[in-house]
Amino acid sequence: MRRFNIDAAPELIHAARRDAGLTQTQLAERAGLRQPSLAQMESGRRSVSDEMLERVLRAADYRPSIPLAAHADEISASARAHGFANPRVFGSALRGEDTFDSDIDLLVTPAPGTDLFDLALFAAEVKELTGFPVEAVADTSVPDALKSAVREAVPL
Repeated sequence: MRRFNIDAAPELIHAARRDAGLTQTQLAERAGLRQPSLAQMESGRRSVSDEMLERVLRAADYRPSIPLAAHADEISASARAHGFANPRVFGSALRGEDTFDSDIDLLVTPAPGTDLFDLALFAAEVKELTGFPVEAVADTSVPDALKSAVREAVPL
């Protein structure tokens, strides 16, 4: 199972590189590539394997907050489709402390009749959209360990 959508590789690489403030030469060097190869990947003239895309994104420290912002409308629509309202983000992605190895922390308000299965399906859809692990929490049953963290939650 692939982590990132290789069909979107050019856009992902470009977004990661720009967010990191790197030139193609700098990112290529970090990823152990030649700049012309990276330029071809970023322009879509060269296909990219799952492994190569992850290698380049890791080298750029592609952060979950990037696809979270890019897919906010789709994530909100997914929340509604699964019976959740008011999707909010908290944790490292909100604070700007996220890294390639971070997850996405989301807080939602469940409608009557939703259950943990709905929450799991929602989290899986967000993971599919973003490429990052997702921790989705219903605001009606926040674990004590997360109560202070979710107070900082803001809408997508």
